[in-house]
Amino acid sequence: MITPYYDDGTVTLYLGDVREVLPALGVRADLIVADPPYAETSLAWDRWPDGWPALAATVASSMWCFGSMRMFLDRRDDFTAWRLSQDVIWEKHNGSGFATDRFRRVHETATHWYRGNWRDLHHQVPRDAAEGPRVGTVYARPQPTHTGAIASRGWSDDGTRLARSIRRVRSTHHRAIHPTEKPVELLTPLIEYACPPGGLVIDPFAGSGSTLEAARLTGRRAIGIEAHEPYIEAAALRLAQAPLEIA
Repeated sequence: MITPYYDDGTVTLYLGDVREVLPALGVRADLIVADPPYAETSLAWDRWPDGWPALAATVASSMWCFGSMRMFLDRRDDFTAWRLSQDVIWEKHNGSGFATDRFRRVHETATHWYRGNWRDLHHQVPRDAAEGPRVGTVYARPQPTHTGAIASRGWSDDGTRLARSIRRVRSTHHRAIHPTEKPVELLTPLIEYACPPGGLVIDPFAGSGSTLEAARLTGRRAIGIEAHEPYIEAAALRLAQAPLEIA
């Protein structure tokens, strides 16, 4: 039995290496949301934990994983248990790199992976508010000649559109707990897309606790695992002070 570092009945935090903690929990999740070390710097915490994607595949069939193009190419053999469905780009308001001989890097990638039959997984695209004067307009869509027996139909503009694959959200560097912290506003649509309400999200690299907060705010349960005690202490304090649910 592993003792939680923090538990509020909806979110549970564990201190330790995911490769040791996760098998001991014996849980099945609806979704993994992972922000692993990219292993692109000499910083002590930026070390890739070998084998974690295969371990994640034993507890869930759907996963969002953050990373860079370099990371995914370097670690492509680690994802053989998964199939790639799509990628979402996080456009930051400022850059995170210091190289002066390359384009200024102002984005990161979140890739969605799955296992098994796609139709068996929860995948409901959130909708964003649309701008313009056409809200409420009813359109008639005639049948194109190349669609055979598919009937024509109409639709009413309700003022929303499918969420776009490029998400522009301000980064949290000025108030971040962790140096690679992801904003709750970025994580929320990813969780809503791939985890049903009331489902369970696991974050194997919990860091600042932002994934756990986003899950709780959207009515999901969450388990976080973090190997570094200073971060898990700060994440636990954050979760204890944050709202428990969306008003």
